[in-house]
Amino acid sequence: MKHALITGGAGFIGSHLAEALIARDYRVTVIDDESTGTAENLAGVRDHFNFSFVHGTAADKGLMRSLVADVDEVYHLAAAVGVQLISTAPIHTIETNIYPTELVLSELLRRKRDGYAVKLFLASSSEVYGKNPKPIWAEDADIVLGPTTRTRWSYGASKAIDEFLALAYWRQHRLPVVIGRFFNVVGPRQTGHYGMVLPRFVEAALAGRSLIVHDDGHQVRCFAHVTDIVNSVIALMETETAVAGVYNIGSDQPVSILQLAKHVIEAVNPKLEVQFQSYAEAYDADFEDVRSRIPDLSKLRRTIAYRPQFDLEATIRDVLETTRARQRR
Repeated sequence: MKHALITGGAGFIGSHLAEALIARDYRVTVIDDESTGTAENLAGVRDHFNFSFVHGTAADKGLMRSLVADVDEVYHLAAAVGVQLISTAPIHTIETNIYPTELVLSELLRRKRDGYAVKLFLASSSEVYGKNPKPIWAEDADIVLGPTTRTRWSYGASKAIDEFLALAYWRQHRLPVVIGRFFNVVGPRQTGHYGMVLPRFVEAALAGRSLIVHDDGHQVRCFAHVTDIVNSVIALMETETAVAGVYNIGSDQPVSILQLAKHVIEAVNPKLEVQFQSYAEAYDADFEDVRSRIPDLSKLRRTIAYRPQFDLEATIRDVLETTRARQRR
């Protein structure tokens, strides 16, 4: 039986990953400080005999050393999340993203020197591409960040440092790492508290409120269901040729934010309206966004049998159904 450690495992993606690994007969340990996640997300597995939850931070060196002492795999998902949080707390964003990654890598190197190579999955982000002008982003595309005076880019820069660190540990020490860049992951248990757009739209629509769309709404994104993302992560970790690779993980079916709002309105109440809000009102005066974010998934498809179970319509329907069920409780 493999033993996996998930940092940030009480978060949206982490909790789904914990469930998926338990279903595959893993022993799973989750560490989370519940700063953005919550132990309630783990209700489906918390009483399972192969599951344990540790309330703590991945920045605690002593705790992390004890936790990695008998694991076979580490899924490092602990990070700052959401545009809202990144905009208002840039110091927290940078520190949360970089130091725990360095700590995890150094502790796994300690284990490798003791004779056991623990495989690491590092959760990265499409944010590392910054504002690359290419219409579709492949993993070898250039990083194009804005100026340091705009806090918007601190997240992408910090996640890029994480990737550089992980790949350096592979090159210098042959520590097995797999890096996944997530693109707009959505699904049950995601919260709109930190600017996540689909849960924001769904919660507003179910409450009978207008849906708030930032700027002109013509920003283009690709939304992938968390189940498809988690299945891809596990498949990559099971594939030896994925080691030392960087992979876009998400959907490559584009939709504008305005279209997304209209899809939600149509599914809930066609009488609802869209209201537009400037970035300055939503975040701050120097906020800068990316107009289009579409991944090239060719490398992922060459490496694993990537066949998404959910299209956008099914994803929206699932989020609506689970949100309604949660509100009834």
